[in-house]
Amino acid sequence: MSSIEIETPHAFDYSASADLFSMTNRNGRRQPMNYKHFESAAEAIRYAIEEIPAQNLVGTLLETDESRHDSKAIHRLYTSPSFPLTRRTSDPA
Repeated sequence: MSSIEIETPHAFDYSASADLFSMTNRNGRRQPMNYKHFESAAEAIRYAIEEIPAQNLVGTLLETDESRHDSKAIHRLYTSPSFPLTRRTSDPA
């Protein structure tokens, strides 16, 4: 059984503190685990989606209240209507 939990965005506490772990750097190369702490899960989620290149998000893990969320769950939480922060508008490409 996987230790990654699938949680509906409605039940998720965006205000809980969160830790973000990533195994890739901005160049896409695997590296030792990077760690960053956030005062709120919402800030961690926004950072993951808006600052980490999409191809590197696969190696990213969000941990809140001893629950772990993979890149797909992070994306679902970001796109949820319950997400409390302002999202960056996408750049026209």
